[in-house]
Amino acid sequence: MERGLHDRDRVGLQDQVLLENYESEDAFIDNLRKRFQENLIYTYIGHVLISVNPYKELPIYTESDVKEYRKRHFFEAPPHVFALSDNAYRSLTEENRGQCILISGESGSGKTEASKKVLQFIAAATGHTHNVEGVKDKLLQSNPVLEAFGNAKTNRNDNSSRFGKYMDVQFDFAGVPEGGNILNYLLEKSRVIHQSGGERNFHIFY
Repeated sequence: MERGLHDRDRVGLQDQVLLENYESEDAFIDNLRKRFQENLIYTYIGHVLISVNPYKELPIYTESDVKEYRKRHFFEAPPHVFALSDNAYRSLTEENRGQCILISGESGSGKTEASKKVLQFIAAATGHTHNVEGVKDKLLQSNPVLEAFGNAKTNRNDNSSRFGKYMDVQFDFAGVPEGGNILNYLLEKSRVIHQSGGERNFHIFY
């Protein structure tokens, strides 16, 4: 749908760097709006990926989607979190360099879901072996516990993360995940004794 040049007027540009009026905030937002209206939630700014939360399920995370982005150049296929994941994984395995994917955004923007998709891609790319699936499942299944102690209802989001999280996945010499850990930091401890109007303390207290 967005692969042909004639589609650009309707679905916008895949890379914000290509905007003619690249210094205009209105042009920037309009391009994201065009893509969002066509369920194209991913857009690049160079090697940075912008994701707009659609607040609905989209059929863009299937096994065939994983295959489409596996071992392809970053800009060969439309913007996707799988492209970012593949780029990082190949840099890890081919260049033997540690990689870090920084996921940032406002409350409710979809950061937790994005991290799940990164793990989904790595599990698929490394063959869904029992060991790999075990690592992925342990990292993902820790989320409800972390959210109970670190998430709270705010005026903008009923399940807002009030903490930062660093997830570390270790790989063996063949590029297969063999373990991982999660380091928590920046917990909003002040919320324990004070909440703004209409907001709540951490979930665990309820």
